[in-house]
Amino acid sequence: MRGRLGNLAVALAAVALCYAMMVTKPHYADLIAPIPVHATMKETVTARTFGVHVDKVTFARALQAEHFGEPKLLTTGGVWAIVAVSLSANSTSTTVGEAVWRGPTGLDYRMTERVGFSPGLPPHAVEPGLPKRGLFVFEIPSDQIQGATLLVAGRRFAPLDSEAMIAIDDVPLDAAGEPRDVVGIYNVGEPI
Repeated sequence: MRGRLGNLAVALAAVALCYAMMVTKPHYADLIAPIPVHATMKETVTARTFGVHVDKVTFARALQAEHFGEPKLLTTGGVWAIVAVSLSANSTSTTVGEAVWRGPTGLDYRMTERVGFSPGLPPHAVEPGLPKRGLFVFEIPSDQIQGATLLVAGRRFAPLDSEAMIAIDDVPLDAAGEPRDVVGIYNVGEPI
C-alpha cells in the first residue's frame, strides 16, 4: 500500500512539473522573434543591416496617388499617417520593406496597399554610404496616434533579425487627442 501511494505521489508530482513547464515555457514564435532596437523619433536606430531615422510624421484626411497612370483620391474613416524616413545600409546592400504602426492599445496596422506602387514607397533598396529617403503610409484610427510605435524591419518575417522600434513621441496633439496639423490632401507622388 505504501509503495502504491509513493508511486502515485511521484506520478502526480511529475504531472504537476510537466504542466508547470508547459505553461511557463516561451512560445516558439517568441523564441525566434525579431530582436528589438528601441529609439525615439529624434534618434537614428541602427539595426543589424540598416539604419533608420524618422524625419517627419504627417497626418492627412485624404491621399492623392496615381493608380495605373490615373490620379486617384483615397479617403479613410480615420487618418492617413505618412512617415518620412531616412534610411542607410550598414555594411552591405539591403532592402527595407516592412513597417508596422503599433498603436497604444497594441493593435498593429500594416502599411497600406491601397496606394499602389510609387517612387519613395517600399520596398526601399539601400546601399552602404548612400542614404535614401522614403515613405511608409498607414491608414489608422485617430485614437491610435498618441503613444504609438513604428516598427521597421527588412522583411515581414525576419526571425532572429533586428527590428527598429521607434516611439512616435513628438506629435503635437490637441485636447481631444487629434493631431494639430492635419493636411487635407497629401500627394504621395511628390518628391520627398
